[in-house]
Amino acid sequence: MDSNSISEPKSNGVKKGGVRIIVDDNDEGLSPTDLSEMLAEGTKESHDRAENCQFVKDFLRGRIIKDVFKRATAALYFVYSAMEEEIEKNKDHPHIAPIYFPVELHRREALARDLEYFYGANWESQISLSAGTKPYVDRIHEVGEADPVLLVAHSYTRYMGDLSGGQILKKVAQRALKLPASGEGLNFYQFEGITSHRGFKQLYRSRMNELELDPEAKQRIVDESNRAFGFNMMVFSELEEIGNTIKEEVQEQGFGHGHAELIQKDDFNKCPYYAAKMGKVPLLFFSVYYLLCPPLLFFIFSFFSFCAPIPGPTCVVYLFPSSVHPHYALHPFLTSVSSSLPCLTSCFTSFFMFYHFFYPCSTHT
Repeated sequence: MDSNSISEPKSNGVKKGGVRIIVDDNDEGLSPTDLSEMLAEGTKESHDRAENCQFVKDFLRGRIIKDVFKRATAALYFVYSAMEEEIEKNKDHPHIAPIYFPVELHRREALARDLEYFYGANWESQISLSAGTKPYVDRIHEVGEADPVLLVAHSYTRYMGDLSGGQILKKVAQRALKLPASGEGLNFYQFEGITSHRGFKQLYRSRMNELELDPEAKQRIVDESNRAFGFNMMVFSELEEIGNTIKEEVQEQGFGHGHAELIQKDDFNKCPYYAAKMGKVPLLFFSVYYLLCPPLLFFIFSFFSFCAPIPGPTCVVYLFPSSVHPHYALHPFLTSVSSSLPCLTSCFTSFFMFYHFFYPCSTHT
């Protein structure tokens, strides 16, 4: 027999009880009627809607408000506490036992450590179940009591998402919120019992596919998974509303600009955006400043490029000194290039100024 025709089992990188679990990484045997395939296909639209929620899109762009992130962590704590409580109650159920991985998957304790990091030792007295999260928690308890097989849907929706897109969210949050590299505040995303996310997800799906379920039960699980996506979107919408309220309060206080860390106390005059926000420069002048200067610069540099060998950067320094705004200080490479191509410099300057005009704000943490 040809040895190449035999696929050698590979480790999925999961340790359970000191024994390394082995799973075949070959997915070619999957059928459209397998539960994992039905879930992937049947929840595709819900998954896309969840990914395109404004809250998620802002998160992925790094537009994260720390207070909202703390509230999101609290919401997840209540969701996972409910789910893992019901899974623990039903761990011997024939449809739950094969996918029962408390050491590898359970998130409640990790979320508790994150909440302690954000709120302090008395974090439990500072959080409460929000109106947007309560229906999700109630539904989990309901199916755990009356129809445990539907816990498969909730487990799949949350845990498989955490092992996939959740790892991207972790990196974005760490960078945007300037959280420690040691992982404090992000324990939720760290699965210490799993060394290969891909291998474990394959193991988990194979266990789901081995569950003895009739077509009707499989469809009910798919429907419940779609319902779980809906509950998650309710939580996202609530967090988005809270975030919008916080943004409005911040802007009213005059801190709605992304360069706050660059502007020292009593130095608002150095940034035209801040000057306008604080009423020190008329807004009309501020608008004209941004709209007219780029084309004006273009014509000035174009004139110099044809009529006089005056280095472009000299003009930039006098027209827009670095004290006016840090974005307009040119890189040394641009300085050397612009000495012979001042028109190119004007194009770069125009681009940066237009960009700053249309995107004046950045993330607030």
